[in-house]
Amino acid sequence: MISWGAALTLLVSTYMGEASLPGVAVAITKGDQVIATQGFGHDSSGAPVTEHSKMTIASVSKSFTALAVRQLADGGKIDLDRPVFGSRVTPRQLLAHKSGISDRTLPEKSLPQPDNAEGAVERAREALREAVPDDEFRYTNTNYHLLARLVEEASGENFNAYLEKHVFEPLGMKDTIAIDVTPRDLPADYRRGFGYAYGFSVPLTEPDRFVTGSDGVVTTAADMAKWLAAQPRLRPRDGMGWRADEQGRLRHSGIWFTGTAGQLLTESGYGIAVMSNSGVTLGNEGTYALENGIADVLDGREAPDPESYRLLVDLVLAGLTLLSVGLGIRAVRRPRRFPKAWQVFRFVPLGLLLALPTLLGLLYGGGRDITFFQLAHYSLPLVVWLGVSGAVNAGVAVVRWVR
Repeated sequence: MISWGAALTLLVSTYMGEASLPGVAVAITKGDQVIATQGFGHDSSGAPVTEHSKMTIASVSKSFTALAVRQLADGGKIDLDRPVFGSRVTPRQLLAHKSGISDRTLPEKSLPQPDNAEGAVERAREALREAVPDDEFRYTNTNYHLLARLVEEASGENFNAYLEKHVFEPLGMKDTIAIDVTPRDLPADYRRGFGYAYGFSVPLTEPDRFVTGSDGVVTTAADMAKWLAAQPRLRPRDGMGWRADEQGRLRHSGIWFTGTAGQLLTESGYGIAVMSNSGVTLGNEGTYALENGIADVLDGREAPDPESYRLLVDLVLAGLTLLSVGLGIRAVRRPRRFPKAWQVFRFVPLGLLLALPTLLGLLYGGGRDITFFQLAHYSLPLVVWLGVSGAVNAGVAVVRWVR
């Protein structure tokens, strides 16, 4: 294993500063050889992040689930093209997120969370009965919850135990586990990730979520290096827990509300895994740009200057919050200019706040589901702005109505 070059170290450190990431761990391979693993920054206890720090890889976990399904398919225990769970949906369609199920047909974060994969199937029964696969890509964790249960039925083993026995152990990933529910099942030596607001990173507990099969793998950079080094013989494919990007490179990203991650396989044979202990927020959608920058440096290209709009977004929202307060005070002091009935429009910000989880999912998240509590993790400044604006405008409306 070689040490990191100065260019790579500078790139990661600069990106961490720009994006306000407290801690990052990186693994790099070339073919089947591990060439670098390293941690940067600190965890929520203040300890340095190292290549052995346990961190979430979030939805990168789907690549592991896909491998488990492929193993059982190769062994004749799963037919990738035979419908499952009494539906018209096949395992191949679940793997590729082309099952017809989406967060709109089954809002997996808003509904009560199951305790295990069997419960996830029961929760999805109606959505499965009504699902009509139409070859359209609709990303949802539910597809991989169902695949986890399929692995259990085909193997006769608990899904997480199957991964440990048939994936983690054979690859030598001794510090890697898979869990069912956050934060309940997180290991004792896992350090909480961070949320972010107004330029400050604050340790937070991941919201209660069911993650079996979809985003429940907790691992280290050292173990992710072993995973990447195994890919040449595992032969990953697009639509099988990996996705081809615009350049044809295979990759997958992952986001928790308290951590982000990503993996990338380049055409030149490099494997790159990045894990951060800072959650997804407005202006921080994961480690995608950092993975690309590392790939550029490894391939001898000049990486773009790291940039992040995370702080700028929060400062703008803070300014809008102060502006809302100022305009509200001014409106109370000044005479009424509009008909009384028009004051009803002052309740629009409050309505937007209440509808924000749905609107954000439809307009910004590709139809993804999110609860109001999770939304506060995603962007507290956005919630504060609409909350303050809604309260101020409602107060002005009431005062003017009385007058």
